[in-house]
Amino acid sequence: MRVIVTVYGLDRVGIIYGVCKLLAEANVNILDISQTVMQEFFTMTMLADMSGATKELVKLREQLNELGKEIGVTIRIQSEDIFTAMHTV
Repeated sequence: MRVIVTVYGLDRVGIIYGVCKLLAEANVNILDISQTVMQEFFTMTMLADMSGATKELVKLREQLNELGKEIGVTIRIQSEDIFTAMHTV
């Protein structure tokens, strides 16, 4: 299963590291990543493969939500199918 991870909030040191570390610890493979900083605002979108993941999507969502609170950003994770359906007109 592939997932889309989105991160946004005020820029600060360690955002990419924190998200990537958590995903790596769960054996989630990052396939593609795009990030930008517009003035003080950070945004990142990742496409990741969960086929070898050691954690369920629900648990990963909880951990990413907690990480977001710790580092002051919003982090969302959802299946690629749901993301695509939501963004198709």
